[in-house]
Amino acid sequence: MRFVLALLAALLFSGSVFAVQPDEVLKDPGLEKRAREISSGLRCLVCQNQSIDDSDAQLAKDLRILVRERLVAGDTDGQVRDFLVQRYGEFVLLKPTFGAHTLLLWLTPTLVLVLGGIGAYAAMRRRPRVATALDAEEQKALDDLLKRDQSA
Repeated sequence: MRFVLALLAALLFSGSVFAVQPDEVLKDPGLEKRAREISSGLRCLVCQNQSIDDSDAQLAKDLRILVRERLVAGDTDGQVRDFLVQRYGEFVLLKPTFGAHTLLLWLTPTLVLVLGGIGAYAAMRRRPRVATALDAEEQKALDDLLKRDQSA
């Protein structure tokens, strides 16, 4: 039981472990904090669903080093991001910018929900209504059928 609890605890806290190697860490804590903030928003181009901070891929390591080199050279956070976007395209950003070229990307979920709601509403309106009560003639026919079944 203790083993299972230890394993669950390890799995629970393993999400906060970064792939940043000790030799990559900057000596200046302020610059290192900035580097971590920038790299947490950059996509690993190999893994694609991880930030470069979380990825063990060689390209992610190269990008982490590049971010730190640019910061040490005196670039602002925006300049570092702009440099990487210019070099690798906007796909390198985990959260793409909002603009005319990404409008469809940002609006698609809303459009799907709205169109799905309209479709569901239209389908509900077209569906034939089910009678909830029998009229006298139908009730008499049902009673006759039940009597006939009981006598058989």
